[in-house]
Amino acid sequence: MSYLPEQNRYKEMSYNRCGKSGLKLPAISLGLWHNFGYADNFDNAGNMIKEAFNCGITHFDLANNYGPPPGSAEENFGRILKNDFHGYRDEMIISTKAGYTMWQGPYGDWGSKKYLVASLDQSLKRMNLDYVDIFYHHRPDPDTPLEETIAALDLIVRQGKALYVGISNYTHLEAKKASDLFKRTGTPCTIHQPSYSMFNRWIENGLLDTLDEEGIGCIVFSPLHKGILTNRYLNGIPADSRASGHSVFLRKEDITKAIIDKVKRLNEVASNRGQSMAQMALSWTLRDSRITSALIGASKPEQMQECIKALNQPDFTAEELKIIEKILNQQDTTETLMGVRI
Repeated sequence: MSYLPEQNRYKEMSYNRCGKSGLKLPAISLGLWHNFGYADNFDNAGNMIKEAFNCGITHFDLANNYGPPPGSAEENFGRILKNDFHGYRDEMIISTKAGYTMWQGPYGDWGSKKYLVASLDQSLKRMNLDYVDIFYHHRPDPDTPLEETIAALDLIVRQGKALYVGISNYTHLEAKKASDLFKRTGTPCTIHQPSYSMFNRWIENGLLDTLDEEGIGCIVFSPLHKGILTNRYLNGIPADSRASGHSVFLRKEDITKAIIDKVKRLNEVASNRGQSMAQMALSWTLRDSRITSALIGASKPEQMQECIKALNQPDFTAEELKIIEKILNQQDTTETLMGVRI
């Protein structure tokens, strides 16, 4: 029997307007960076997509190089759409990106028009889609003129291959320059995707102000700081965790005693609020109205329900925020993990 989504799937989710556009995104979105490639269990991937949709998560975020191997997350997602989501495409926001290495040679990386247009064409074929809802330039290119990159994104919208376009990992100065160039084309920059969490607050130093002034939405990735802002590592590093494996993004040595001591103290605040550590971390990330959505990763379907419960208690008292700030401002902070661009 084909998958039938829950009829009340929109009941618990909040949907926020993305900048000054007409687009609304769920407060919690699902990223397919990990656990959706050929190296992962396909049935589990499908079940995670279905459970996310059941929870009102309508936005699914990909990139050309997600896997492993690169491209396989898009291909698997395309298979899941074909197998289980007949008739539901118009209830979904699907995004993808290009900007990191995807294929060999001078045309498979960064931000040239050649790369961006070719990459999106490949992504659409892998997902068997006519268009994506959002297409991002994944990171600034130091060599390609920004004018060319923005012109490529404008072209993609005019070709009907994407409804909206955005940028990711741009600083506030880079974002302002990009926004000015977008205005000249007539195609607005709808959204920016930066990293942000309790342990990684770089966007508070100018970027959020710039996005607000320019009317650009903000969807943040790694709000749980690669899983550290959960109960996952409170009692050591589990054998099946990302940190215990061969991940280049989270190593055992990154999870220091000082970091875990902070998480334990934060977990006490969460417990007093009636939340899990992960739920409070998401609530804290979304406390700023300039944040449109928090982009989570998942390895199990049941994690969707866990995360959206953060929306049941979005507000913090002044005292709670004061305590959290005191914990975060302790000495021996997470310098090794802050400001990392992925």
